[in-house]
Amino acid sequence: MEAFAHLKAQAKKAADIATLQQHSIFGTEAKPMPYMLCQMNLLLHGLDAPAIEKANSLNRRIADIGDGERVDAILTNPPFGGEEEKGIQNNFPADKQTAETALLFLQLIMRLLRKKPAGRAAVVVPNGTLFGDGVCGRIKHELLANFNLHTVVRLPNGVFAPYTAIPTNVLFFDRSGPTADVWYYEQPLPAGRKNYTKTAPMQFEEFADCLAWWPARTETDRAWKVPAADLIAAGCNLDRKNPNAKPDAEHLPPDQLVASILAKEAKIAAIVGEIRVLLATTP
Repeated sequence: MEAFAHLKAQAKKAADIATLQQHSIFGTEAKPMPYMLCQMNLLLHGLDAPAIEKANSLNRRIADIGDGERVDAILTNPPFGGEEEKGIQNNFPADKQTAETALLFLQLIMRLLRKKPAGRAAVVVPNGTLFGDGVCGRIKHELLANFNLHTVVRLPNGVFAPYTAIPTNVLFFDRSGPTADVWYYEQPLPAGRKNYTKTAPMQFEEFADCLAWWPARTETDRAWKVPAADLIAAGCNLDRKNPNAKPDAEHLPPDQLVASILAKEAKIAAIVGEIRVLLATTP
């Protein structure tokens, strides 16, 4: 619905409107209730005949997806945390078969992107996708080697509360060529907030700093760049922490935390000793 509203504002001519209505928005939904809600939302917002199919998007061999089915842009928050049956897994290459839905959808999205002009995608994935190895590592190697994974936006905790507490990220990639560098942007929680909730969710306005940074990228306390070669050498582990962030004492290893506390106590004791000397010598 949001994609349709965004495109509708740009349709100025009769031909634009015809293209919008007939050749712009496509989707698939397996569950009855979300399928019905999707259809209803699009109808109520002006799409006359929503091209939404009631089916499992993963229920076909991805090798059978040809150029005629590829698309320009994919924006999606695919399901994660679930498992697919063996019959669905067999639709994917033998070395990249897995029960994890997020990894299957990531492969499907990569396959569906148009080659020329280069299709682009923005995909929400859980943290596990960033650091996973094995099948997950092979999928990410293909992503880095054959696609341009130009940006990873690391989202704060609770974005999808109360449905899941799993930390999430948004992968931005296109089919313009292999990845040279990956930019990371750490989206912060609003000041004074420790989490998002169902009644106090994330707001679009919170991305203002990210949107301002996006066109002319520089390293900041929230943004940093990692060469793709380094990521591949590390087994395609994309879970890179912010090197510019201040150390968080709550997440220090226990031995470092204890050493830090003892050092501070020693400093306090020394200051107290100096005060006592001053008091003793003061008339």
